[in-house]
Formats: sequence, structure tokens, C-alpha cells
Amino acid sequence: MSVFLDTNVLLYAVSKAPAETEKAKVALGLLDRTDAVLSTQVLQEFYVQATRSSRSDSLSHEQAALLMDSWLRFRVVPVTAELVFAALNTKKRWGLSYWDSAIIEAARAAGCKRVMSEDMQDGQDFSGVKVVNPFA
Repeated sequence: MSVFLDTNVLLYAVSKAPAETEKAKVALGLLDRTDAVLSTQVLQEFYVQATRSSRSDSLSHEQAALLMDSWLRFRVVPVTAELVFAALNTKKRWGLSYWDSAIIEAARAAGCKRVMSEDMQDGQDFSGVKVVNPFA
């Protein structure tokens, strides 16, 4: 069964922070899967966060772009107008941020039943899409 990976999984996979060593191992394990799914939103968020100058282990543009290109081996859900409006409905129904709602709806569009993320409530089920915190 395919799983949707949130941005934090990608960021932990490249983290060099000693305090995040265990999370990095978990994240790398998730990236070894062949059935992972991402969205264009996740790729964009990864780039912005991974290359920001205030990050102690920030990546160069080239490093981030190469990683993102390597992740195109996964299914990548585009953020379409339909997905935006589905996310707006999810935001209204569940009280999530728009960005988390867009993650849930991208997962739903891909047929994923699980979203791997530490940014939302672990175990919460959003009408058939369940959040799992792989780092808990």
C-alpha cells in the first residue's frame, strides 16, 4: 500500500544534526520504499526549508535540486485547482491549516491511506486518510 511522505520526512533524511540521527535513519528507511508518494507542494517546501541560510546544515541549490530530481522516482501528485478546492473543504471540515489540508488531499488523490508526518496529530483519520508519525 502506498504511503504519502510529508516534507519533514525529506528534511530529516538530509539532516546532519546529532539530535536528529534516529529520525534521519527512519526517514531514509521511508525513502527506500518503492511505493512512496510525494506532491509538488512537498518538493517545494523541501527546497525552501533545506536551502534556507539560517539552517545549520543547509543545502546548496544544486544539492537540493539533485535530491529532488532523485525523488522523481516516486509518484508526484501535482497541486491542481481541484486539489486546492478539496484542501479548502478539508480545512473547513477539520480545522487544519491549508497546507496540511493540501497534504491530506494530495494523499487522497494518490489513493494513499497513510500520510507519514510528525506535523499533524498521530493516528488522526481524515475520512480514510490516516496520519502516522513514523518518528514517535
